[in-house]
Amino acid sequence: MAELRPSGAPGPVAPPAPGPAAPPAFASLFPPGLHAIYGECRRLYPEQPNPLQVTAIVKYWLGGPDPLDYVSMYRNLGSPGANVPEHWHYVSFGLSDLYGDNRVHEFTGTDGPSGFGFELTFRLKRETGESAPPTWPAELMQGLARYVFQSENTFCSGDHVSWHSPLDNSESRIQHMLLTEDPQMQPVQTPFGLVIFLQIVGVCTEELHAAQQWNGQGILELLRTVPVAGGPWLITDMRRGETIFEIDPHLQERVDKGIETDGSNLSGVSAKCAWDDLSRPPEDDDDSRSICIGMQPRRLSGKDTEQIRETLRRGLEINSKPVLPPINTQRQNGLNHDRAPSRKDSLESESSAAIIPHELIRTRQLESVHLKFNQESGALIPLCLRGRLLHGRHFTYKSITGDTAITFVSTGVEGAFATEEHPYAAHGPWLQL
Repeated sequence: MAELRPSGAPGPVAPPAPGPAAPPAFASLFPPGLHAIYGECRRLYPEQPNPLQVTAIVKYWLGGPDPLDYVSMYRNLGSPGANVPEHWHYVSFGLSDLYGDNRVHEFTGTDGPSGFGFELTFRLKRETGESAPPTWPAELMQGLARYVFQSENTFCSGDHVSWHSPLDNSESRIQHMLLTEDPQMQPVQTPFGLVIFLQIVGVCTEELHAAQQWNGQGILELLRTVPVAGGPWLITDMRRGETIFEIDPHLQERVDKGIETDGSNLSGVSAKCAWDDLSRPPEDDDDSRSICIGMQPRRLSGKDTEQIRETLRRGLEINSKPVLPPINTQRQNGLNHDRAPSRKDSLESESSAAIIPHELIRTRQLESVHLKFNQESGALIPLCLRGRLLHGRHFTYKSITGDTAITFVSTGVEGAFATEEHPYAAHGPWLQL
């Protein structure tokens, strides 16, 4: 549940938004992380000290369902000279550490990221005659925040989000999202670490597929060149009825050339997938040929989990020599080396009862395997082949329902345990081909 109110309204759920020049006595009562982000908002919108705010009635740290404490909504006049239309600018509060007292995020020092290290923003084109910002973007941001909190997977510039539904629940073609750096908001150094601002950009299905097959940054650059599709500030227009490829057919040629030249930098996806070892017959009718210990499916060790996670992340980096990240005993938990090690690993099972020490899991060479993908995951196999393997890279499917992972590797990828001599190899529930 959330409610809309001016951020300066009285009451405990919506504290006012002091700027950098707030009186010391007042600022001392204001959560330092929140104050730092408000300071950046006040720098950008000095004439809007108390914007409308969507506020979580029951805070996440009190058992509420919404991870974001607040979403502030500003009116941005744009820049007519730069072909930037007037729009609504939304800013989240809660993915970073606002309080520094471990109520939501574990404080690990000022040198690393604050909380997850970012907040979300969104720019929505203002419709003619619209006097107040629509509130649906706040719920969209809450949905993304829930994913981050529940999975502990963070976002980076260039990432894509397959949403498969109009972002505003209308009939719009804008049904997916890309993420990029906000063009106006600068990174903020808070008392609890660094916060950057990642902007949500609404895109059509065809544009999402192009980002998957090539890369998100390339599609974002194309969107910036088309004013009605985003323009230089990447403003989302939910009434846009044409893709950038319909507006300018030559852009498809640039994508095709980019795929041919660069391949895809999407190194993996969370998916509905499974694999069976056909090298041995089933023991009984209920045997799914999955690797089990007793009655419990074998869980990934922390080391394997970290390597798979790094495999998924590495796609955003262009490497001269593809490498599957080495297993590192110093990085078994947390999303990265700057994150607190006590955080739940997004790729690990809730239960550790069946976790097998890495050293006790033997890599097995298999004679034949059966791969299973749902339709959406299977549709990415051409991308895997054309955009990744043909360019000497790797691609990983990580099951969203368990610890299974399937990695396709090309010859020459360092760290792979599947080889030309033994093309099918398994390490616990992790299969490489």
